[in-house]
Amino acid sequence: MDFKEAELKAEKIVSQMTAEEKMSQLLFDSPAIKRLNISSYNWWNEACHGVARAGVATVFPQSIAMAASFNPPLVKEVAEAISTEGRAKYNKSVAHGDRDIYKGLTYWAPNINIFRDPRWGRGQETCGEDPFLTSQIAKAYITGLQGDGEFLRAASCAKHFAAHSGPEGERHSFDAKVSKKDLSETYLPAFKKAVECGVAGVMGAYNRLNSEPCCANRFLMDILRNQWNFKGYFVSDCGAIQDIFEGHRFTETLEQAAATALKAGCNLNCGEAFLALKGAYEHGLVNDKDITEAAVRLFTVRVMLGEFEEKRPYSDIPYSKVCCKEHKELNLKAARESLVLLENKASFLPLDGNGKFKIAVVGPNAMSRLALEGNYNGHADEYITVADGIRKVFKNANVSVADGASIKGVNSARWNDFDSLLSEGVAAAEEADITVLCLGLDRTIEGEDLGFGNDFTDSGDRVSMSLPENQQRLAEAVCEVCDNVVAVVLCGSCADLCETVTKKAKAIIHGWYPGALGGQAIAELLAGKFSPSGRLPITFYHAEDVLPDITDYSMKNRTYRFLNYEPLYKFGYGLSYTSFAFKKPDVIKDDETSVFVSTEVTNTGNFDSLVKVQCYAHFSDSRTETPALQLCAVAPLYLRTGETKTATLKVDKYWLKAVLEDGERVMPDGGITLYVVDGQPDYGDNSLSVKIQ
Repeated sequence: MDFKEAELKAEKIVSQMTAEEKMSQLLFDSPAIKRLNISSYNWWNEACHGVARAGVATVFPQSIAMAASFNPPLVKEVAEAISTEGRAKYNKSVAHGDRDIYKGLTYWAPNINIFRDPRWGRGQETCGEDPFLTSQIAKAYITGLQGDGEFLRAASCAKHFAAHSGPEGERHSFDAKVSKKDLSETYLPAFKKAVECGVAGVMGAYNRLNSEPCCANRFLMDILRNQWNFKGYFVSDCGAIQDIFEGHRFTETLEQAAATALKAGCNLNCGEAFLALKGAYEHGLVNDKDITEAAVRLFTVRVMLGEFEEKRPYSDIPYSKVCCKEHKELNLKAARESLVLLENKASFLPLDGNGKFKIAVVGPNAMSRLALEGNYNGHADEYITVADGIRKVFKNANVSVADGASIKGVNSARWNDFDSLLSEGVAAAEEADITVLCLGLDRTIEGEDLGFGNDFTDSGDRVSMSLPENQQRLAEAVCEVCDNVVAVVLCGSCADLCETVTKKAKAIIHGWYPGALGGQAIAELLAGKFSPSGRLPITFYHAEDVLPDITDYSMKNRTYRFLNYEPLYKFGYGLSYTSFAFKKPDVIKDDETSVFVSTEVTNTGNFDSLVKVQCYAHFSDSRTETPALQLCAVAPLYLRTGETKTATLKVDKYWLKAVLEDGERVMPDGGITLYVVDGQPDYGDNSLSVKIQ
């Protein structure tokens, strides 16, 4: 069903409602209208890496981990699986008369805010720091979730519009000051691309943007509706319209806040502020046209989901699809591709999977399910922790397990003794041939507005790139007693391990929050069941680096595109168990909108492996300020040992344009060189580049 047909049907449905009935439908928990045979509908559902908060579902790797796959087609497969499970659960919920929260088909995902500051607790929900990679992962997720049938399989919603990435503790009153250049160059492109690929919804952010609340921001709404021609629905973040009055003090009353948001273009309220629309309507602050327009937008989406069809679409998807074998296999595949090998000294990894050695699995995330899940998660019917995975994969090894430290630095049994678990961790490590040191965080430390602060976290935002001190002490002690340490870090952002670990650990794996089966993927990586191909979707900083204040939204000296010093690990970085040789790329087509480049890639090592081919644009001699580098194409390529394949990449010229101070995109007046590589290029290596301007 095309949009226009759905809109006409929605207009007919809404035309039969009274003003009060229409207003009731603008709340996320929309009540039934029995006289019109309209069922209640709860718009609020979550699914950023699996159907969330509604019981059992496949828990895929967290979004930042999926971004680390650098593989949009894989993300599309994952999104298809998520919406299939969503439909299966929805079918049963409706059959049993359950239309409560987290049971609908409108998923408020993906989070496509730019992860500009590695301390932001919600960065784990994003696709990283780069607007191009974010847009590609988002497009894959949106099209996979929504499907390409006559009706939407599910409705995706891109959030949070716009310029939202901390600080969490101030989000209900914070004013993000952003230049037009930074908006156009960094914060808005992923939303533009989401609209272009047909996203059904957009969610407004909590904060103000340049003094105007995002859920009532006419500048943003003009871009969204008029410049980009967005036809879908706009929903407030939860409680954000209340914030217009209480947090931002932008209006004098709640009625005015509700009216301001509605008239600006916010159609749906997550919260209760739109209950005040009745008074606003009676006092002339909004009119019937405003209310009708919002209701029609919402019912257009419900029509496109097939709610009002005599036979609901996708009603034949059985409940057996939830956590099915195929989805578990896909989950494991996604976890494998998300893992990033940061260090591998003297090719210590892979280990012998049949070895009869002693392995100690030590650390607060050795047996943690929370560290597999991340946040905004469902619950899987099966979990494989790191310790579980090592037992499963290394069947001949003698495996021992110890916590060694608590995740938060405080042992719950002896709350004032940070080191009360240390001795058991050291005891396990000193008797082992190899220690797998499982460090990191979980959603109780980094995440969404946790509401508390300490030496490590500020309302969910991190205050340091280091891990908690008790974990550092454990790591140092383990490295002193065991010569063969592999560090596995599970967290949603970068982590600079203590100097002792950096020097003494034989290998370091960054595992993010790898999903319910992540422990098996990690163990398989250790045993060489596959070659790692994950790449960093964010820059990793040194613990001592002085970052701009988290409240500063200027992109100056942020992310790989504008950083003016050498980081700990670069965006796009990741090691493999093999090596690849790239030939000098060729331009095979150059038209008005795109450049197509190709190169031959050869696996020159001893491991079959995926390689994530990356194309970067480097700008030179331009009078307009441009990023130092801009990722502009990615392509996964699987190569057997000794095999050569041709990688062909399409570069949209949108990503080659310079952004002026007023936000306009123009072709730069200087040179443009494209590098096709596996990671950020060396500007001086002409053998991997081709000049196109």
